[in-house]
Amino acid sequence: KLSRPKKRASTLMFSKNAVVCQRDGTNCLLFRVGNMRHSTLVEAHVRAILISKRVTEEGEIMPYFQTELSIGTDSEGEEDEIFFIWPTTLVHKISSESPFYNMSAKDFLKKRYEIVVILEGVIEQTGNSIQARSSYLPN
Repeated sequence: KLSRPKKRASTLMFSKNAVVCQRDGTNCLLFRVGNMRHSTLVEAHVRAILISKRVTEEGEIMPYFQTELSIGTDSEGEEDEIFFIWPTTLVHKISSESPFYNMSAKDFLKKRYEIVVILEGVIEQTGNSIQARSSYLPN
C-alpha cells in the first residue's frame, strides 16, 4: 500500500501581514512562517521576490519586474536556510542594496507591488520535496 501526502503545503503557515520595524538600528521587513505538523521539514530554504513596475532609462515600462530580496533568519537577513522546528521570523534588511531603501512609510502604502515568498524543503519522513507560497501586498 502506498500513501500520498495530501495538503502538506497548507500546513505551512505564513503570517497574514509583513511589517517594517527597526532592529538593531536598521529598518527591516519582517514576517513569520510556521510548520503546523509534527513532521519536520529538512533542507528548508526561503526566497522572496518583489514584483513591481519599473521604468528603464529609455522609458520602457516593465509592468512585472522581479527583484530577488535577500532574506533570512538572522539579524542580517542573509541566512536563507531555516532550522525549521518552530515558527520562525524571516528578515529582509532594508540596506542601501534593498529596493525599499528610498521608500518612505507613505510610499510603502501608496506604491503598487507584491512580495512573493517561496518556502521549499524536504519532508523528513518521506523524502518528498514541498513548496509553499504566500504573498504580501501593501494595505
